[in-house]
Amino acid sequence: MLKLAGNRVLGLAPRVAAAAGLPRLYHERVVDHYNNPRNVGSFDKNDPTVGTGLVGAPACGDVMKLQIKVDDESGKIVDACFKTFGCGSAIASSSVATEWVKGKQMEEVLTIKNTEIAKHLSLPPVKLHCSMLAEDAIKAAVKDYEAKRAKLSPTEQAVALEKAAEFA
Repeated sequence: MLKLAGNRVLGLAPRVAAAAGLPRLYHERVVDHYNNPRNVGSFDKNDPTVGTGLVGAPACGDVMKLQIKVDDESGKIVDACFKTFGCGSAIASSSVATEWVKGKQMEEVLTIKNTEIAKHLSLPPVKLHCSMLAEDAIKAAVKDYEAKRAKLSPTEQAVALEKAAEFA
């Protein structure tokens, strides 16, 4: 006889539980972000106001691209989007990450930790790598944006600011 404990079936490995026809339950936030992902899409990676983070986990096959659009004058992230190839937890982690970075300063988004994303989504330990990918993608996007900005000449920076003002 199987004993249920919350969302888990005691005494069975997840694959055995799935093979037995028992559902594997995810937290409602994971299901919501998987079924209704926020901010799916992409920006022009050559846009000087866009930072792109592309990260992957070879062990599980998840690949995540997260992009941020930054207001050069204020340093605030005005928009974010993602494309993720992976499991529901990876998609949900990406979706949450894009929501959390919008409207924040660059320095502030670097303080977002994978543990906060995992806790918000109630990810099981076996899925923590998904929230780690999201944190890494945020950091990579910020790094890419800062690298682009450092390469621009003062004239190019003025043109980029002008271009950003047109879209604001």
